[in-house]
Parts: sequence; C-alpha cells; structure tokens
Amino acid sequence: MSLGARKLGLMGGSFDPVHQAHVALATTALQHLALEAVHWVPVGQPWQKTRQLAPAEHRLAMVRAATQHEPRFVVDDIELRRSGPSYTLDTVQALQVQHPQAQWRLIIGQDQYANLHTWHGWQDLLARVTLAVACRGDQRPQPSATLAAHPHRVEVLPMPPMNLSSTDIRARLARGERAQTLAPAMVSETVAGYIDNHHLYAPGHTHLHGHP
Repeated sequence: MSLGARKLGLMGGSFDPVHQAHVALATTALQHLALEAVHWVPVGQPWQKTRQLAPAEHRLAMVRAATQHEPRFVVDDIELRRSGPSYTLDTVQALQVQHPQAQWRLIIGQDQYANLHTWHGWQDLLARVTLAVACRGDQRPQPSATLAAHPHRVEVLPMPPMNLSSTDIRARLARGERAQTLAPAMVSETVAGYIDNHHLYAPGHTHLHGHP
C-alpha cells in the first residue's frame, strides 16, 4: 500500500429495506479487512431491477438508522443525487476523485460476484477496486468463467449463514406483520420503528414516487 493510502470499503444496494445481514457484512468487512470506513451507497435507479423501489428518501433514512451506531459507517447519497441508471463504475470513479489516496474494497456477496461480468464497464471496475466477497464457512468465491479469465483482486469475507433477505421482509410486511415483530433478528429496532411510522411495505401500500 502506498504511503498515505487509506483502505475504504464500498457497499451498494437497494436496501429496500436494509436488514441485519447487511450490517453484519459491513461490520465484518471493517474488522476483517482493517478498513478505515465503509461507504454505504443506496442505489438511485438500479438498471438490473424492474420492480418499483421504496422512495429514495425512505431507503436513505433507513440506512442512516441502521448504521448510526458505528462512526466508521459513512452513508453516501451519491447515486441518489445522480440522474440516470446507477452504475457502480460511475460511483467508484466519483469516489476516487473525492478520495484520491484511497484503495477501495467493493463489498459484495457471492451472487453478485458470479454475475459481475454482466455489470456495466466491469473490466474498468475491476482495475479500480479489490473485490471483497462474502462467503459462508470455508467456501471460496466462485467466479463465472468470463470473470475467472480476467485478472482481478479478491479478498474473502468469512460470514456465518444468515438467511435474511429484503424480499422476505417485504413479503412479511405486505401480509400485515409489523416491522417491530421482526426486530432485532431481521431488522434493527431503529429501522423497524421507521418502517412502522411511515407505513412502508404495508398491505395495499404503493410507492407512488419510487423509481421504476
């Protein structure tokens, strides 16, 4: 590492809603990779998703609520302020301008790693970051054949099995469960309070101002 370089993590996602596995992953990255900080970046307009997301201001507020306990977590609305589809490459390029001495770890799961060769500008992205891939137990990251043939840097984040997903949480809330009943196992108490106070994901509730 060059003199004065900072090790920073980047974790992007819809965070619709943010849940405890997200927090566990970012915390593991902080500790295991000795990062100075992890930047949480809620997606603006996800180019690979077709469903409607909760409004950006709510997703941003939930991430802030979920991360307020850790001063090394930085919540960045860079993609929410940018128009057009949200590409990780654009975000990394902008962050590299803001932090020219930083070495970035892109924190992703195995599913994202296997699919990374479909991302916009993925070859350029791989030249700019080291991938930090979450793996369960003693498993190793499994790249696609296309990705395996392209030089890139990978670090492993050992994670315990956590069977949590935003999809499952939204489904439970759409069936009428209150978010408080999912805390703290699935979402933090602060996130649960925010969801219930704003009636997010409730039965019959539609996000009229969400991104498509």
